[in-house]
Amino acid sequence: MKKILIIIGTILGFALGAMIFGYIAEPEGEAAAADMVQPPTISAKQAILIDGKSGEVLFEKNADEKGYPASTTKIMTALVTLDVCEQIGAGIDTTVKIPEEAVGVEGSSLYLKKGEERTLENLLYGVMLRSGNDGATALAAIMGGNTEHFVQLMNEKAEKLGCTGTNFVNPSGLYDDNHYTTARDLVTIAKEAMQNKIFREIVGAKSWEEYHNKNKTVFQYEGATGIKIGFTKMSGRTLVASSKRQDTELICVVLSDGNWFNDAYALMDYGYEVRGIEDEEK
Repeated sequence: MKKILIIIGTILGFALGAMIFGYIAEPEGEAAAADMVQPPTISAKQAILIDGKSGEVLFEKNADEKGYPASTTKIMTALVTLDVCEQIGAGIDTTVKIPEEAVGVEGSSLYLKKGEERTLENLLYGVMLRSGNDGATALAAIMGGNTEHFVQLMNEKAEKLGCTGTNFVNPSGLYDDNHYTTARDLVTIAKEAMQNKIFREIVGAKSWEEYHNKNKTVFQYEGATGIKIGFTKMSGRTLVASSKRQDTELICVVLSDGNWFNDAYALMDYGYEVRGIEDEEK
């Protein structure tokens, strides 16, 4: 009988302990769940969000899936242009003549004229703010000797950065089946570009001389630092956006996204929440 009572007592003791532990542990579990930041639901087919300094991926969606960059291609165009300037010791105040092949290029335009003189600075701002396809073609022809060689330099740069899903066939981003990238590759290119002081200054500008920045991020998002929008009917709407709050800079990419700006802002909001950084404007 005594043995039976000991067994019953032991069982009751375990049960009581489990109940007490449950009452104590469950609220902690619920609190922990409540503290977890939930990522946003976005409409982009491909997307990624990274820490611009460390490169840590904070969010991704089909980030290695083939996509089409449209004019976000010009991030690489500007980057290679600045690389060549550094290699040959040329400043962006260098004056160049517009080649014939850059005149009348399809799409967004700076309305360049054959033989007219422009500085590299003017062309870079025109390419990155107004998204001039003729400006991108002019930079390619001038800085690469010809467009084909410049595109080769673009692909070599992408390969050097570790991009495995990217192939460029033009400097402007006009649609071509063989002109493609991935969200992961594009954010890698953007991260590299944002380390260039001149590039960062250009893409963060709201306007420059006659050019007004088409990237609404620099007007709408707290701490925005750039960088480039893109659109063609075949590629859809693409956006690479960046911002910095306190010591944290975020870079995000959304491809084929009808809700491009709102999705980019939601991703960056999420990133700052993860980092524990509040919106100072709220």
